[in-house]
Amino acid sequence: MSDRFQLSYPKKVRLADISVREGLQHEEHFIPVEAKIFYVEESILAGFKRLEISNFANPAFLPQFRDVEELFRRVRDSRRLSRAGVNFDDIELTAVAIRESGVDRAVAGRKEGWGPDRIGMMVSTDEEHHYANSGTTLPEYWEEAERCIQKCHDVDIRVFGTVSTIWGSPISGPTRFEDALDFTKRWLSIGADDIEHADHDGSAPPDQVYRYFSMILDELPNTDLHVAHFHVTRGWGPANVLAALHAGIEIHEGVMGGIGGQPTNFIDRTPVRGTGEYYYKDPNIVGLVCLEDILVMMDEMGIETNIDVDRVLALGKKWEKTIGRRLRSESIFNGRIPKKPREEFKRKGLGEKKARRGEEKGQLYPSNWPAEVELPARITGKK
Repeated sequence: MSDRFQLSYPKKVRLADISVREGLQHEEHFIPVEAKIFYVEESILAGFKRLEISNFANPAFLPQFRDVEELFRRVRDSRRLSRAGVNFDDIELTAVAIRESGVDRAVAGRKEGWGPDRIGMMVSTDEEHHYANSGTTLPEYWEEAERCIQKCHDVDIRVFGTVSTIWGSPISGPTRFEDALDFTKRWLSIGADDIEHADHDGSAPPDQVYRYFSMILDELPNTDLHVAHFHVTRGWGPANVLAALHAGIEIHEGVMGGIGGQPTNFIDRTPVRGTGEYYYKDPNIVGLVCLEDILVMMDEMGIETNIDVDRVLALGKKWEKTIGRRLRSESIFNGRIPKKPREEFKRKGLGEKKARRGEEKGQLYPSNWPAEVELPARITGKK
């Protein structure tokens, strides 16, 4: 088939499951550590090599992650994973550590043998948005980030830098791609190992996703450096993933059931600091791109993920039980696209009717029709 009829995209991608961190920070009830361990184990056994599983934030702000140390310790000591022959040298366990106090905890954990392989810090190109999230000015935060990257590298922790408000800020409005590109370069210049390019409020339309990532890869073509991170508040998630794929992005993050969003203001009916007024009230209109759905989409596109699709779909149903509501994945209900006839849906009598009418098996058109279609010039546009 001519290349003119082919959509260009990578034939192999790396998917990151960030459900247990990003997905759970918006939930208004505490998820037991045993459940978190189960889902981390299941994702690893399904084939995920990149997982983001907790946050070293102050528990007063994000009590969902008060078990960060226990979770990391128990995942690393998992007998289930050991029996399955999982080698943690092949797995990258990530946590978020937005501020230096969290980074110091992550570093201490690494020295004790249980800490993360990778941590994430975050800037927004809109300083108002950045200040709302971190409480620092941008110059202040860049200095802090530079110190933190050095601390992490000293104990063999990789660091990713997030660039947010790329496609616009919910606080200040339109932003410039040129600023996001410069922020990406600044992260790399101070030692960040890779960059999470984030649409944190679902404001990126697909054409602008393609334009941005094309610009990024023109300047910084190493695809190991770039991670796509899309929130879905307007239904554009899979379209944005497709646009990023078309631009050439190979690393994508998602969450099971499309959960996630801003840190919750309540845990188990108790008010907590959370996000404050900048907060989505309905958990069903926020969250990241749905991992089950993009996985099935990529599978249908022939993109190699090395993920057990059926196991992930079965896992999605368990996630709904844990969260306690219908989540956003359509694939866990509708499944994969059938690859063979489904006898149970066939209506009886087709063969007999064709025989009565004198039609051949497989005949699609009346026998007196021409073998080739001939259309008039007014339709084809040909003279």
